[in-house]
Amino acid sequence: MKEVQHLVRLLMIIAVMAGLVFTGCAGPKPKPGEVFPCAADSKIEKTIAPEAELADFSCVVKAWEGADTLHFNVAIKNISDQAQRYRVNIFLDNDKAVGGLIPQSTKKGLVEPGQTAAFEYPVSGMNRGPKSIVLMVKTISE
Repeated sequence: MKEVQHLVRLLMIIAVMAGLVFTGCAGPKPKPGEVFPCAADSKIEKTIAPEAELADFSCVVKAWEGADTLHFNVAIKNISDQAQRYRVNIFLDNDKAVGGLIPQSTKKGLVEPGQTAAFEYPVSGMNRGPKSIVLMVKTISE
């Protein structure tokens, strides 16, 4: 009889833990068009070049290629005394990654000292924020 009670308790503990894992991972789905924090501050690992200041890092879900899609809003302020171009890389906990250059093209010039430039990076196949993020911002040569 004690063995049956022990087995029932063990199964109950497993069921509760499984429920926590599955519901804990799925937070509320953000409303389209509403800007929200991409992840908890403690879950964002940032490596920012000394010539850059992160002016904005937020998320929004909006339509892209026919589906509601997560977009990262990234704005970088040039705090150096020279014009700069930045490489942005965003790595997510689900092995997805996005990134690019700010400014994308140098036809109109680089980011001048004291100026801020921004870009929006869509992540196909995602409609909510990730659990954790690695954000890297580096300077590059023209």
